[in-house]
Amino acid sequence: MNRRILTALLVCVSIALLTAAGARRLNVQLNSIKLPPGFAINIYASGVKNARSMALGSNGTLFVGTMDAGNVYALVDRNKSGHADEIITIARGLNMPNGVAFRDGALYVAELNRVWRYDDIEARLKNPPKPQLVYSGFPTDRHHGWKFIAFGPDGMLYANVGAPCNVCRRPDPYASITRMKPDGSGFEVFARGVRNSVGFDWNPLTKQLWFTDNGRDNMGDDIPPDELNIAPQPGMNFGFPNCHGSNIPDPEYGSPSDCKSSTPPALELPAHVAALGMRFYTGSMFPPEYKNRVFIAEHGSWNRSTPIGYGVVLVRVENNKPVKWEPFAEGWLQNGRARGRPVDVQVMPDGALLVSDDTANAIYRITYKK
Repeated sequence: MNRRILTALLVCVSIALLTAAGARRLNVQLNSIKLPPGFAINIYASGVKNARSMALGSNGTLFVGTMDAGNVYALVDRNKSGHADEIITIARGLNMPNGVAFRDGALYVAELNRVWRYDDIEARLKNPPKPQLVYSGFPTDRHHGWKFIAFGPDGMLYANVGAPCNVCRRPDPYASITRMKPDGSGFEVFARGVRNSVGFDWNPLTKQLWFTDNGRDNMGDDIPPDELNIAPQPGMNFGFPNCHGSNIPDPEYGSPSDCKSSTPPALELPAHVAALGMRFYTGSMFPPEYKNRVFIAEHGSWNRSTPIGYGVVLVRVENNKPVKWEPFAEGWLQNGRARGRPVDVQVMPDGALLVSDDTANAIYRITYKK
């Protein structure tokens, strides 16, 4: 046999063995994940390096962005088995391509400072088209510079622009959620005073924007809270850097009056849990009481004396307002060590809930069976 062919085969076998070993380790770890009765968690895909934000194509392709890996993946479950048959890398070497969104057959990918569009992508997963530049006007600061993007009910592409610091005052578009038309025109700031949102979705009943926001650091273990916010119209200000949570003035930039002039969070979450991706549950697999409730992926604290987060929480909603949060999937934190860090959640057509994990390099699938 040709030496090059033999070497290639050995490499493929080695990768397969490593992937299988990684899957076995993940399965062992998943035994420690606690879920409500009737729910189960399994591996949808392993070996998805630095898996971050997710978007679903019209043909069922799961697109996954990354922050550190520089890749964008397409995951395909051809036989609808609940496990990805193939992981296809459709883009490499990008600058923090965390954000992915899908519309009219095209995949939108947000790098640090620009957005690309890959047309007719699901028909060309293994031979992606040359990307078209949509927008290139975002700041180039890497601190909180990664993007989360999604299309709203108005047909506009929304994107966060984080504050380039722990706490500071900067002009637009920093510390905001922005939006633009699908061709990149009409760029505007939709919401201000948003320190670092890495997840948002629209209430399926009211069509209002809901988004998570990460609170600032260095004020202690328990303040300020992370936030779940609601923006029913453009032009609202959510307080940063002057006010944190409902009524905590910033020691450097704020005063008590600032908290009266900004919009408080719709729900305060524990400090430093790093609330990231969120979705309203619109599927039909879970029990009826889960319909239109919110799932939030908590990446977990890095700056707290006792770590918290590292799981998925459920937010109960009444009269289109969040009223309380409660643990839904927990157990990635074991003896103070993070075995995984959830980043995003995605409701699948069959009603299953996917969870991305940028530390275990995996996508999990949570299902319910009576």
